[in-house]
Amino acid sequence: MSAAADMVAPTLPGAGLLNSKVLVLNRSYLPVHVTSVKRAFALLYQGVAKAVDEQYHTFDFDSWRDLSIEVQHERLGIVNGFIRVPRVLLLTAYERVPKRHVRFSRFNIFARDGNTCQYCHKKLPRTELNLDHIIPRSRGGMSTWENIVCSCHHCNRRKGGRTPDEAGMHLFRRPRRPEWTPFSSEMFSLRRYREWMPYLSQVDSAYWNTELIQD
Repeated sequence: MSAAADMVAPTLPGAGLLNSKVLVLNRSYLPVHVTSVKRAFALLYQGVAKAVDEQYHTFDFDSWRDLSIEVQHERLGIVNGFIRVPRVLLLTAYERVPKRHVRFSRFNIFARDGNTCQYCHKKLPRTELNLDHIIPRSRGGMSTWENIVCSCHHCNRRKGGRTPDEAGMHLFRRPRRPEWTPFSSEMFSLRRYREWMPYLSQVDSAYWNTELIQD
């Protein structure tokens, strides 16, 4: 970690704090990566990133080191005292955005439909939901974003091998491909920090399930 490793040493709760996560933003304040506190301090010290506080102010290493530390702030020991742990970093010379791709997965379909049956509009636990082909596979319906919806077991049995019109059922919302921008599958299995929330409003946590095969 170069000179930053000598300057920053873990205090209670120990080395685990150095391995906890920091959200990394590009110059447009879009999330592009998740890194460790240890790596974040290296980037900050090298001048390739700035720390971002709760008021969206940015700080280089020296100005961040000089910030006062309140009781609620996480801290690490340094040579001459303590330094706040940054939870958000802004890269100073990186403008790329993540590739837009949403996995066609069971989990993501549930997420798109809000864990809500698209026929009776009841929100249920995922264990009480399944996937329904609007145009049944037996009738040539394909496994695509536009032909699969979340349904409860009751509505799925009621509809059977018919189309919604044939079954006298109506879709709550016509399905479509989502426009989320997931940037790291690792990120969604991690603890999220309150400092991250303003930057994650357009990012859905559904990215980990096996991708379904589209026809």
